[in-house]
Amino acid sequence: MASSMIDSELFKDQYGTEEMRHIFSDQAQIQKWLDTWAALAEAEAAEGIIPKAAAKEIAEKANYQNINMSEVREGFKKTAHPLMPQIRSFAKSLSPEAGGYVHWGATTQDITDTGLVLQLKDAQQLIVKQLQELLTSSLKQAKKYRTLIMAGRTHGQPAVPITLGYKIAIWANEFGNHLDRIKDGQKRYLVGELGGAAGTLASLGDKGLAVQKTFCDLLGLETPTITWHVSRDGFAEFASIISMIAGTIARVANEIINLQRTEIGEIEEGFTMGKVGSSTMPQKRNPMKCENIVSLTRIIQANATLGFSSMMQEHERDMTFWQSDWSYLPQICINLSTAMKMLNDVLNQMIVHKDNIKNNLFETKGLIVSERVMLDLGRYLGRQNAHEVIYENAMKAFEEKKPLLDLLLADKRVTADVDEPTLREMLNPEKYSGASAELVDRVLSKYHAFLK
Repeated sequence: MASSMIDSELFKDQYGTEEMRHIFSDQAQIQKWLDTWAALAEAEAAEGIIPKAAAKEIAEKANYQNINMSEVREGFKKTAHPLMPQIRSFAKSLSPEAGGYVHWGATTQDITDTGLVLQLKDAQQLIVKQLQELLTSSLKQAKKYRTLIMAGRTHGQPAVPITLGYKIAIWANEFGNHLDRIKDGQKRYLVGELGGAAGTLASLGDKGLAVQKTFCDLLGLETPTITWHVSRDGFAEFASIISMIAGTIARVANEIINLQRTEIGEIEEGFTMGKVGSSTMPQKRNPMKCENIVSLTRIIQANATLGFSSMMQEHERDMTFWQSDWSYLPQICINLSTAMKMLNDVLNQMIVHKDNIKNNLFETKGLIVSERVMLDLGRYLGRQNAHEVIYENAMKAFEEKKPLLDLLLADKRVTADVDEPTLREMLNPEKYSGASAELVDRVLSKYHAFLK
């Protein structure tokens, strides 16, 4: 058994996607460090700090294939240092002159932090793509079921009618909010790091700030306002956004789990012959994907909390948090990617049982629209008196399992002002969905570009 499900040949696709695993592979991590060294050399050459020929050679040879991984692994054991073995291995692939300028003026954390940010940048691009897919899928379903009346539920009980499209449009809007959060947040966490030993850039003399700016520009990252060696709020914010996306995904998946319950049976995550719900109960059609999604989101949110504890640092640099950054950030991104993929499949394949939706709506025997009757009767009796009248009849209807209409027709306090045809109209749940459809339209309009 693998020590991590992400690395398990058996389970890895249940815990991560191939695309996100590749972004956080050893090869990708080392390549990002090499890209960082190449950008550093080019920026320093532009300011006359190192020879241009050396920078050119460093950039040309900055390829993972030029790293001897066996040598690097042995180097880790001997040096207990996360970067020196790579520096030595990379330098060996260069001429003596160029090799001497690798990592010039930088400190280890400049390279490892910037390399990790470059990986997060790639991860974010995939996350944004998958969020857009979730947004598009939910918008399509919201539009399709814009006017399908169903029971809205609060505290697990029927409340008032809504439309299925309205329910799904809320999911869509939340996915859109996350896209906005990423767009706004990336200027704070997709930031390059180059500060030298204690962050002051002293090793680069009076050219430090210019080198830093060019270095970040070459890598397509924001230039930091000030060194962030011990300021880990950017990673904490990134982890927070990942955790929030996971929260939305969990809520959607859990909602489908509940609506798929036999007692409700309104939505099913999707079924094809061959899908097995139980090894011992052949009849089971369990919401396996949604359950998997919820499990993954719990792992994500638990790991994301490491982003907050890593904010506690000492002095100008501290190594105690590096390994946790390299652990939790890849894990939450990898787990999130597969949860998003699974949910998108669910949204595109879900089965809507319209008959059950209608049956559940009318099964309340009018109780689901007692609010409407109470408000209309309130015009004659006053709101509080009307509430008491409807409350008494509603509780009796619930206890005796009688239609609310029958009890209201027998109550002279009601029939004194409201006739039977009017009561029948008021108790029709399909006539009391408020602005559900119009609210769906607002979401569709806001994100219309994702439906094209």
